[in-house]
Amino acid sequence: MGVLDLRRQADAYTKLGCIFDKVGALCDLHHPDDLAVESPFMGKNAQVILKLGRAQGAAMMAAVSRGIPVFEYAPRKAKMAICGNGSASKEQVALIVERTLGIEIASKFLDATDALAIAMCHYYQLTNPLVSTKAATSWEKFVDSNPDRIK
Repeated sequence: MGVLDLRRQADAYTKLGCIFDKVGALCDLHHPDDLAVESPFMGKNAQVILKLGRAQGAAMMAAVSRGIPVFEYAPRKAKMAICGNGSASKEQVALIVERTLGIEIASKFLDATDALAIAMCHYYQLTNPLVSTKAATSWEKFVDSNPDRIK
């Protein structure tokens, strides 16, 4: 687990380039099968979600440019997968992640534990026998897969 500190980078585009490069380097080093990210959610400030979306886009493109598929999970879905409660606090998520992985995480890295929770949520999705890999992920895919069910 690591944290990318971009506070010393002066401009937003340099930060995006750094995210792209660092995530790309991690992909080259570890050769992951997938990249799981947290879906953005609207908070109090629209500028924050815009900046977050750009940062996620840089990370996603680093993976996609290497042929690594990207999966998104809503924060509530990850909290439900980890804690059994979609409204769990960051501290609750951190505690369960620590206990599950057998690691100790400093309280200043609560955002990083969110990333671990997303990764664990993705793993649980992949290994859950109740989740169908053939399930439609959109209405268009459902219609294409089930033309006999449409009137």
